[in-house]
Amino acid sequence: MKPRNRVRWLPFVLLAAVIAGSAYLAPLARCASEPPTAAAKPTRATAEEGVAPPVHTVSSNFSRIVVVRLKRDADLLDGLKTAVTQEKIKNAVILSGAGSLTSYRVHVVSNTVFPPTNAFFQGAGPYDLLTTTGYIIDGRVHAHIAFSNTEKTLGGHLEPGTRVFTFAIITLGVLAEPASLQRFDDYTW
Repeated sequence: MKPRNRVRWLPFVLLAAVIAGSAYLAPLARCASEPPTAAAKPTRATAEEGVAPPVHTVSSNFSRIVVVRLKRDADLLDGLKTAVTQEKIKNAVILSGAGSLTSYRVHVVSNTVFPPTNAFFQGAGPYDLLTTTGYIIDGRVHAHIAFSNTEKTLGGHLEPGTRVFTFAIITLGVLAEPASLQRFDDYTW
């Protein structure tokens, strides 16, 4: 096809693309403007009603990345809570964490029937902080850590009393509004 003929067809190609795109977008626009029917409620509406679907998802981009550095002798959990408040973070993903510890205090689930119970354990000594994972849910820190020394690797849900040795660096991916992780860690949901 000659370059001149391509230019002549360009408006028609663009129009076809717009029509095809609108055919795909129309149901989405209709869903956004119409209230859901009783037979097909979206997952978000179900979550707000208090009945947990078998699988619930939230899609979001990160609005920003926040890197938190805690210095020697800081309480790891208290430091994270302070950073979340200071940065006005509502919902986020804890992407990574590294550093070293002089003490730890964590809990792990200790049974397999409801209601769940927790076993708390703690210790002191030199430990490398291998990773920090978890979420900030409605401004509340839900963090887990893994740490090791020359003999063992341990981990669990972060509790007050975990103290930083040299430093700790935690990276948070802040979710863009209106993403919400509400009830994601509520075992009764």
